Amino acid sequence: MTKSWMVRAERNGRLYDAFKESGAVAIGWHEIGSLDSLRTREAIAERIKATWPEWKAQAVAMATGQIHRFRNEIQVGDPIVTYDPSRRVYLIGEVTGEYRRDETFDSNDMNVRAVRWEGEVSRDLLGVESKNTLGSISTLFLLPDAVIADLRRALRSKAPPLAIASAPAGATAAAEEEDVFRNIQSKALEFTKDRVSALDWEEMQELVAGLLRAMGYKTQISPAGPDRGKDIVASPDGFGFQAPKIIVEVKHRQGAIGAPAVRSFIAGHRHAQDRGLYVSTGGFTKEAYYEAERSNVPLALMTIDGLVEALIEHYDRLDIETKQLLPLKRIYWPT
Repeated sequence: MTKSWMVRAERNGRLYDAFKESGAVAIGWHEIGSLDSLRTREAIAERIKATWPEWKAQAVAMATGQIHRFRNEIQVGDPIVTYDPSRRVYLIGEVTGEYRRDETFDSNDMNVRAVRWEGEVSRDLLGVESKNTLGSISTLFLLPDAVIADLRRALRSKAPPLAIASAPAGATAAAEEEDVFRNIQSKALEFTKDRVSALDWEEMQELVAGLLRAMGYKTQISPAGPDRGKDIVASPDGFGFQAPKIIVEVKHRQGAIGAPAVRSFIAGHRHAQDRGLYVSTGGFTKEAYYEAERSNVPLALMTIDGLVEALIEHYDRLDIETKQLLPLKRIYWPT
């Protein structure tokens, strides 16, 4: 059974014309030498680590996966696609040769596979889902069968896909784009939560304190207690003299917090006018929410979802130290 592949023609499509004219695709990492003997992921990873010992594990894993696919997973007969971003056209073809190292092809991209090209397809002729999938920035990745089918349809017809009969073409496109946006937005939120979850215990305390500062409070973090808990005190003056004073408890990756922990937190409030904020990246049980609702002091329970939403809302006002804990990049989406 064939698989379908996208191989990027380097940054900004630098090698697109070379791919097209020579009937080939190529990838980099030429410094590790020929891939002829590298038939397993383990062998590739060891060669990469020997060549770049300073690389982090994530970078090694990424390069290993790309090289392994190009060297060992791509097969003769597989459909293959590349892209020219300056002209917004995709070149579609079929792999016709095994891996080879060709030092004359390009000074940086010497790992080559022969291809028989069938033709070019304008990005404007593709469906929204195909555009979304093809928008990945990876050097080499698998393509779903539906995307290849859409590319071949556009190659034959030289026309965009037919609009759904029950809706105007403009409305259909807008609805599809909205679905893509919501999908990207959902993924961004999940990736952000992954980043927050990966922070260590002390970094999580600093992240919550940084959020409170962005919201206009000054913060103090008390020394670590026997349970490795660090209470944060937030207030307008930074000393807790001015109201409202917020006492914060942060629990990180300890599973769902239950009612006993919430009761203990409530009991620790010395003044009725204090406010309480309990942050748990592991969530809370139903009983914990019940205890918070019946508390005689104002108490809010914040999960990782609420924490990330608040961080995004106040991100522009976070100080540089807090942004370094959770670096985010703004993107713009057409409306």
